[in-house]
Amino acid sequence: MNCHKCQEMRDRLLIIFSFFFYLYISSTPANSQPQPSPTLSASDLDLSPDIENSPVLQRWREQVPNILEEITRDPSFRTRLRLGYSLFPSTQAAGIVLGVEDVFIGSSRFTVSGEYQAAFNGDRTTYGADLRYYLRPLGSYINVAPLVGYRHLETDAYSLDGVKLGARLLLILSRNGAADISLTQSWIDPGTVTEVELTTLSISYAITQSLRVSTDIQKQNFRQSKDTRVGIILEWMP
Repeated sequence: MNCHKCQEMRDRLLIIFSFFFYLYISSTPANSQPQPSPTLSASDLDLSPDIENSPVLQRWREQVPNILEEITRDPSFRTRLRLGYSLFPSTQAAGIVLGVEDVFIGSSRFTVSGEYQAAFNGDRTTYGADLRYYLRPLGSYINVAPLVGYRHLETDAYSLDGVKLGARLLLILSRNGAADISLTQSWIDPGTVTEVELTTLSISYAITQSLRVSTDIQKQNFRQSKDTRVGIILEWMP
């Protein structure tokens, strides 16, 4: 009997507790509940019309860009137009250098380069073009590019035309063309009796935002003769 009364007492206490809990919830104001934070709009920042209409802000409103990915894809080097002076120490023959380096083909990793070199005395002439493909993203500080092209090479000892194959190692010391070092190893008519090996080291640094100076050292290795060319070149970056 006592147990039956105890059970009834517990049931009554539970009902009373539930009733008061219901009253407490019903009497709580709705505005006391946590509210989501309002979205901050550009108008709340009191921005000027120029900033409000900027393409960068409009793009960020649509989607926050992946900055790290853009830095990786954005080229760390630039297209260069070249004009300079060259010297062949073995014969003291001097000449002119004209060229263009790394003209980008769309948004791909392909670039096109071309050059023309001629000695003032007419003993040496070189011209041709290369197609390069950079294996790493263009924004990398270290990159490698296999190349294929055509080259005409004429000296006082020999003259030849042929396919040029090779590779280029590029070390970026400072982005956007401020400073870099490149080493290019290539062969003209590789695997034939007229094969010529070319090794070119180029060190470049900017003196203004669009102009820089490049020092080129090139070794030309033919079966019957060897030669060296040294150049001081001005490069304009459009």
